[in-house]
Amino acid sequence: MKRETIAIHSGYDVDPTTKSAAVPIYQTVAYEFDSADHGAALFNLETEGYRYSRISNPTTAVLERRVAALEGGLEALCVASGQAAINYAVLNVTELGVNIVSVPQLYGTTHTLFAHVLPRQGVTVKLAESDHPEAIEKLIDEKTRAVFCESVGNPAGNICDIESLARIAHAHGVPLIVDNTVATPILLRPIEYGADVVVHSLTKFMGGHGTTLGGVIVDSGRFPWKQHAGKFPMFSQPDPSYHGLVYTEHFKEAAYIARCRSVYQRTTGAVLAPLSAFLLLQGIETVALRVERHVENGRKVAEFLRDDPRVAWVNYAGFPDSPYHALSQKYFDDRACSLMTFGIKGGFEAAKNFYDALKLIKRLVNLGDAKSLSCHPASTTHRQMSAEEQIKAGVSPETVRLSIGIEHIDDIIADLDQALERCR
Repeated sequence: MKRETIAIHSGYDVDPTTKSAAVPIYQTVAYEFDSADHGAALFNLETEGYRYSRISNPTTAVLERRVAALEGGLEALCVASGQAAINYAVLNVTELGVNIVSVPQLYGTTHTLFAHVLPRQGVTVKLAESDHPEAIEKLIDEKTRAVFCESVGNPAGNICDIESLARIAHAHGVPLIVDNTVATPILLRPIEYGADVVVHSLTKFMGGHGTTLGGVIVDSGRFPWKQHAGKFPMFSQPDPSYHGLVYTEHFKEAAYIARCRSVYQRTTGAVLAPLSAFLLLQGIETVALRVERHVENGRKVAEFLRDDPRVAWVNYAGFPDSPYHALSQKYFDDRACSLMTFGIKGGFEAAKNFYDALKLIKRLVNLGDAKSLSCHPASTTHRQMSAEEQIKAGVSPETVRLSIGIEHIDDIIADLDQALERCR
């Protein structure tokens, strides 16, 4: 099936009991066992079934299958938020004393996780000087366990060369983990270019309506964990916390997600609620249509800003003079994302005045909503970072981030125009 069809149908046929055409909400904590032996078989992972909704849930399972299909992956695990997804994805391949290598253009909270939280748990994160593949490769050493990037940086708008990063990571025997939140699988499927693990904040474009938190980890099923057992013993050696289970033997190519579910979600509990899974499924049904309008509106807004004398600069990969234009053509077929940044003449104070003058466009830190949204990163999402760290992440004091929605383009531009006029 094509992606537009997958978004509506994949992962669910019909409820066997009621024949419901819509995915039922299984609002339950636990599931009854047929017998003591049946319960033991479920907990031994000897038989398929549900045990407890902290581990798996039928409504959430549909969402997991659907997102995995959209990304072209083998299996997926849904969790409570995008940040939980990134945390679990990294923890699943690391242990005390190792490191991961990341591009510097990161969402502010991801930067906090990498720069301050993981190091206190014994995992070092090396932030490269740039997103260029050679800058990443020179930081990889014998203790590196993953390479991480955002396919489209938030808010920098940079586009990472997934294919080159995957080639470098694999040459050093480690997986490439890609946050594909901004691009969505409608514009880009990183697994097709060599990525091993893909994460999303489902809160954003996938859910699309600003109502529901959620995250997902998608496993390609292609990374040879057994071949690199020296670096990743957690997959190929008996797990003492799970009655000696060996994930690569029991789950084969699905070992990564199985361990993520059994070790991290089961024991630390960043669980996606069934109702949230249901709401996210509703959003995903229209994601292809919405992204089409997002992209169309985004281009028109970028052109308006570029041609406006009140604007100092516009960072939009769809323009031929963008340093990321060639990558936009390669990975997005020149359908640049609707996330962009720009600067107003007059600097920081002008940016604040513009931001405060917006009427239609919402002032908040979410993105990927059906509504057009604006954020001043230096004051909000990246406020905890130093000035130097902000610049590396693509944030200057005057930077305004726009996430262009699906309203009528004339109304979006009219609001931008009146807010710019207030800055004169």
